Amino acid sequence: QVQLVESGGGLVQAGGSLRLSCAASRRTFNDYGWFRQAPGKDREFVAAIKWGSARTYYADSVKGRFTISRDNAKNTVNLQMNSLEPEDTAVYYCAVVRDIDYTVGDYWGQGTQVTVSS
Repeated sequence: QVQLVESGGGLVQAGGSLRLSCAASRRTFNDYGWFRQAPGKDREFVAAIKWGSARTYYADSVKGRFTISRDNAKNTVNLQMNSLEPEDTAVYYCAVVRDIDYTVGDYWGQGTQVTVSS
């Protein structure tokens, strides 16, 4: 089982940017995703990236503002978040996702808090 550790969260003003990173404990050939959970809400899909093709997928709410990428040599998956809005405030989680459904995670990190002030 792979362990995932997220980093890069913090407090930022609306319109600002943050870059989240997810470090895997070992090299895997899995697809990866980012999810988030705001207070009082269910966890929701944000973005995913395929291992082989590096094809990316995004939730409509972040399309055009967030970019997911991966560095297979470093076993990391990143989420560049631009034009942040207060509605993006949440705990962000990295996950190994299923190849047949990238909106479902199987292994999870502990999460990193992102707070966007207005």
